[in-house]
Amino acid sequence: QTTSSALKGAIQLGITHTVGSLSTKPERDVLMQDFYVVESIFFPSEGSNLTPAHHYNDFRFKTYAPVAFRYFRELFGIRPDDYLYSLCSEPLIELSNSGASGSLFYVSSDDEFIIKTVQHKEAEFLQKLLPGYYMNLNQNPRTLLPKFYGLYCVQAGGKNIRIVVMNNLLPRSVKMHLKYDLKGSTYKRRASQKEREKVFPTYKDLDFMQDIPDGLFLDSDMYNALCKTLQRDCLVLQSFKIMDYSLLVAIHNIDLAQREHAMADGTSQTDTRRPAAQKALYSTAMESIQGEARRGGTIETDDQMGGIPARNAKGERLLLYIGIIDVLQSYRFVKKLEHSWKALVHDGDTVSVHRPSFYAERFQRFMCNTAFKKI
Repeated sequence: QTTSSALKGAIQLGITHTVGSLSTKPERDVLMQDFYVVESIFFPSEGSNLTPAHHYNDFRFKTYAPVAFRYFRELFGIRPDDYLYSLCSEPLIELSNSGASGSLFYVSSDDEFIIKTVQHKEAEFLQKLLPGYYMNLNQNPRTLLPKFYGLYCVQAGGKNIRIVVMNNLLPRSVKMHLKYDLKGSTYKRRASQKEREKVFPTYKDLDFMQDIPDGLFLDSDMYNALCKTLQRDCLVLQSFKIMDYSLLVAIHNIDLAQREHAMADGTSQTDTRRPAAQKALYSTAMESIQGEARRGGTIETDDQMGGIPARNAKGERLLLYIGIIDVLQSYRFVKKLEHSWKALVHDGDTVSVHRPSFYAERFQRFMCNTAFKKI
């Protein structure tokens, strides 16, 4: 229950220190032991010869696998000073919509990064994944998997608050008209009444099939790039025995936005220029599925804020913002399954081997046959 402002302040002090001290260390290859290093530094409120004085209670800040995460940030094209500037120069913004997980979410003021609190088990799971994640990214930096930029822990008043820094999938400067969390499963996959009453509800698979029965149409290059990326990503998740992940799909309807502007203009002289959001620097949906070759190609991405161009059955122009989410929740699911199945199947292993592949195949089939269509 640390007050939010104290937590935000501690996060910024900690990240400033850890990134700064890392920059004095020379670049080198990532070694196996780098994945298991935890660095810890104490921040007394009166300050020390290593840390500044601050207005919060004393806290300790831990950085997991600093060298490995430095490498990931570099791979994703994030310079240390940009990372620091984005996260630490302005106050973090708390997002009201904490997910079903009960996690807190903060977004950096420039919209580039999401900070999410994670449970102890999820942080542990991410640490275990790091070597495989590293191997995968080296072979395939284009991915819709979450991009993990840092894993930290704030210890204060006997509490451990673990946080992960990730790419932000939904730029606030783009109005999303619809948002779906898709798993490719139809069992109980409908947004609850409580969810529907929210300003910006997250709908689910059955809602999608009802609202967009014909699916979302992409040009064939884009469709192929998307499905190929999903296929590779699912294979990675399957190899980690991860299940229960979702594809988050947010839709900005360009034509509808123009009509909304026109209506607003009718009533009052509002400024229709885009909020001066800087172009998304890093991880955009577009970049996640496309190689560099398409950069500056036929697609003018500037005004699209990194969204993937698509159309609906009515022919309206859309921009899609997508990414795979909830990949760290799996351990709970696997454990639950194992317990319930071991009673039925004496050989517990059959569960863990078959289920993730079944999940991945169903997920891909739904995305590439039902959700997305080739024009």
